[in-house]
Amino acid sequence: MTGLSLGEKQFIQGGIAQDLRSDGRKRLTYRPIYVETGVIPQANGSARVRMGGTDVIASVKAEIGRPSPLQPNKGKVSIYVDCSPTAAPMFEGRGGEELSTELSVALQRCLLGGKSGAGAGIELSSLIVVEGKVCWDLYIDGLVISSDGNLLDALGASIKAALSNTGIPRVHVVAEASGEDQPELDISDEEFLQFDTSGVPVIVTLTRVGRHYIVDATPEEESQMSSAVSVSINRKGLICGLTKRGGAGLDPSVILDMISVAKHVSEQLIDRLDSEISASTVSCSISQCLMWLENVLNLLSSLATQIEKRLMI
Repeated sequence: MTGLSLGEKQFIQGGIAQDLRSDGRKRLTYRPIYVETGVIPQANGSARVRMGGTDVIASVKAEIGRPSPLQPNKGKVSIYVDCSPTAAPMFEGRGGEELSTELSVALQRCLLGGKSGAGAGIELSSLIVVEGKVCWDLYIDGLVISSDGNLLDALGASIKAALSNTGIPRVHVVAEASGEDQPELDISDEEFLQFDTSGVPVIVTLTRVGRHYIVDATPEEESQMSSAVSVSINRKGLICGLTKRGGAGLDPSVILDMISVAKHVSEQLIDRLDSEISASTVSCSISQCLMWLENVLNLLSSLATQIEKRLMI
């Protein structure tokens, strides 16, 4: 993004101070959110989220693994983000690599509670197959297709949507094992368990410009920020993680106020996101039914042709 003139900076800051941003939104209003699930057939779950001009995709891949000795009753989740060089000029070369790492770490803190997994927004115990021996490892990959500000919130929303679209194969333990031996497993190719996303949080980033906070900041607004706090909050209002960026320090009372505002905003965001996910799921189901019906009609047509040929003989 090219540098802003003094007049443009004053226009942005003045609009925020008067609760009328340059695109017509209020300080705590998100841009329209669009969700599309099942966009990557090869993945266990996937989703695409568009928030204004920001466009991101998240995919989930499930693989059988072994629990950590330190957490034998929990599965494992890893998150990695890749910023496409075509998403923005700043993503070319080292800039994209550094931002990818920054976003990956921030998502880890917000959704998984850091390296320890304590207070994780994703219920890791639900990924256990045999305690201490077998678990599911979830590999979550995020891709930034287009950047128009507020990447962290958009990626968090895409991960929540992708997890709601994720099916975990049903596993039957055929034979138990003693000691360090691994049990014999039967992994179904037809039966899948829907991943429970009831506790998965959304991420709300509050960007401070002057004395005010805004949500879903555009790149121009982000360029005027003194600091930003991202809070992950689930439907119950529980805080699952928090991360801060920007050089300016924040008084503890200011952070508490920002968390309070983020909680209020998260309720509306969760409702909007869940509504979009439900609509996308219904649309996906209808598409699958139409494809199935088309296959049946093609099969019936083929059978009718064969019967007609036999009658002619």
